[in-house]
Amino acid sequence: MRRTARLLTGTALAVAAVGLTTAAPVYAEEAVAAGGLTVFPSSVVPGEQAVVTAACGAGGAAAGDAGAVGAGTFPLAPDTDDGETTGRFEVPPSAQPGTYEIVATCADDERRVTGDLVVTLTSATERVYPRGSVKTGVGGALGPDPVQTAAGVAALAVAAAGGTWLLHRRARGDGI
Repeated sequence: MRRTARLLTGTALAVAAVGLTTAAPVYAEEAVAAGGLTVFPSSVVPGEQAVVTAACGAGGAAAGDAGAVGAGTFPLAPDTDDGETTGRFEVPPSAQPGTYEIVATCADDERRVTGDLVVTLTSATERVYPRGSVKTGVGGALGPDPVQTAAGVAALAVAAAGGTWLLHRRARGDGI
């Protein structure tokens, strides 16, 4: 019973994970089509450029505002016939890490669309991997100490000898 429940739970989680990964790109396209705003890349390092795409109607232009991150205003020009406008701005080198709201105001109907931009200190392509040992406490984190190593080996040897002696006495029937 328990094994069947685990199998079904694992299968359900795997299906959900696959469903979420395949639905993510479709969701981003639907956000623009439904009148949303997307920022690419969604996570930038100070000093990089970000591209903004907004759905403002066929042939419509827009005015973008990235003042929350300190970049000021920028224009968005019609990109395709399907009503998308595109613009770009540079994130200032002085921008602090955090999530900032980017706003675009469509020129035709003064509609405002918003999206989020995440500023980080390291880009996704420059991953920082840990080096060295993990500092978890005494153990091996302090380095090899011959005195502590010898004491540990001696303690294990005494425990092994004592356990062997006790098992040998028990097997002979000397009683413990």
